[in-house]
Amino acid sequence: MPVTSPQAATSATQPATSPFLEFDRAAWSRLSAATPQPLTSADIDRLRGLGDPVDLSEVDTVYRPLSRLLSLYVASSRRLGSVTSTFLGERMGRTPFVIGVAGSVAVGKSTTSRLLREMLRRWSGMPRVDLVTTDGFLHPNAELERRGLMSRKGFPESYDQRALLRFLSAVKSGVPEVTAPVYDHLTYDIVPGREITVHRPDVLIVEGLNVLQPARTTADGAPSLAVSDFFDFSIYVDARTSDVRRWYVNRFLSLRETAFSDPRSYFHRYAALSDEEAVETATRIWGSINEPNLEENILPTRGRASLVLTKSGDHRMHRMRLRKI
Repeated sequence: MPVTSPQAATSATQPATSPFLEFDRAAWSRLSAATPQPLTSADIDRLRGLGDPVDLSEVDTVYRPLSRLLSLYVASSRRLGSVTSTFLGERMGRTPFVIGVAGSVAVGKSTTSRLLREMLRRWSGMPRVDLVTTDGFLHPNAELERRGLMSRKGFPESYDQRALLRFLSAVKSGVPEVTAPVYDHLTYDIVPGREITVHRPDVLIVEGLNVLQPARTTADGAPSLAVSDFFDFSIYVDARTSDVRRWYVNRFLSLRETAFSDPRSYFHRYAALSDEEAVETATRIWGSINEPNLEENILPTRGRASLVLTKSGDHRMHRMRLRKI
């Protein structure tokens, strides 16, 4: 699906030995200078996550070119589907274009996913864009407790991988309605009996920590599928580990005064911590769970992404690495 324009080719650094094109902020922003900005400051206030200070300028510089690029990929995929259908002499229904978004806890991948969903929805010819997070495919807490995995929640083995693969297979097969479980961040658990339904969207965004993991080897050595096998495009949101650690601790401090204060919250016991105690607790949780998961499982998948968006310490994107086609 060749979509690289002459402008893109002359704006990027192109190391001969790299499979990626590299852009700084200025070069990336120029890629869609004539493209209108579909979002307002009020939209961004509604969409950004806790602790992620993304603003209209950042959306204009980073996400406007990205949404335009993705619209080109989607259009190219549709054309390929059409000519393939003609070649085969069969009438094949359109299947969703699936975008994967990966990255660490607290890096801002949820904000990235929500912004892309809203921007893509506003492009002509693309009325339906859905977003599903892999949190819904975590095993329920009772099952994690049974397996001794509560302290490894978010690690690859804590997910119902088979259910996630069945969901994506149904989506890419063109099934009219596909359901996914619902996760409640307040109770920190799957909500029994609740589901979200995906109705054959034009684009489906799948966001999660480990969505770029390679396929697992089965016990008998047989080949298996990976979640990323169903992706048409993938994005990895990247930052230095020290910055992500700081963002995680700051978010924990903010949650202590908001979500944690709700008696229904799984983390309500942290609401009364002093600032010093909260920093110590957040740092311990990060160091024992989130950082090992990042270093062992998430970060090694960065090179599998179609696009790597790298943040600086102030949450601003400063480098974009786009895989060559």
